[in-house]
Amino acid sequence: MNIIDISRDILDCEIYPGDPEPRVDIIRRIADGSECNLAALYTGLHCGTHVDAPLHFIDKGMPIDMLPLDAFIGECTVISVPSGPITGEYVEKYFPRSKERILIKGRGRAYFHESAATELSLAGVKLVGTDSLSVGTKGQQTAVHKAFLREAVALLEGLNLEEVEDGDYFLIAPPLKIGGVEASPVRALLISDYIFWSA
Repeated sequence: MNIIDISRDILDCEIYPGDPEPRVDIIRRIADGSECNLAALYTGLHCGTHVDAPLHFIDKGMPIDMLPLDAFIGECTVISVPSGPITGEYVEKYFPRSKERILIKGRGRAYFHESAATELSLAGVKLVGTDSLSVGTKGQQTAVHKAFLREAVALLEGLNLEEVEDGDYFLIAPPLKIGGVEASPVRALLISDYIFWSA
C-alpha cells in the first residue's frame, strides 16, 4: 500500500494572520525523574492541515463533529491549477465532472472565486481541498466560505501537495471529534493504489 502524507506539521507551518501560534507545553519528563513523558498542545483549530465546518462562517451552522464522515474518506482527484483566482468558468472548463472530492494544487497561491464555490457546491461535491491556507482570499473570504459551507461542503485547507501528481487517489482525512466547534486539525493521507475501491 502506497500512503502519501499530505499534512503539514502543526508546529512548523505558516500561520494564518491573526491566528494563535501553536505550542507544546511539557508537563512531565522521564529525564526529570517522572515515570512518563507528558505534553499538552495549544493550537488554533485552523492551524496546519485542517477542516472547516459550516459553523466557521454560519451562525448556528453544523459543527465539525456533526459533519458526515463519508466526506473525508473515499475517492478524490488532485488537480493542478494556476496561481490566482479560480472562477466558475474555469471550473466548468477544466474540472472533472461527477467527482465528490477535489483537491487543488496551486503551490499555495490559488484561491476560489465565489462563482467557483457556487459551481462546485451545486455539482454535489462533498469536499474541496487546497494547499493554500484558505479557500478564499482577502476580500472574498466570507463569500467563498459561505458559498461552500451553506451546502455543507467540507473544506480541507493547508494541504501539502508538493510531491503529489495529478490524478485519482483514495483520501483519508477525518477531523478530530471535538464537540460544537467550527474546525479541526487532521492528518490527511492519500493512497495511490486501488486496493480499497477497485472493482
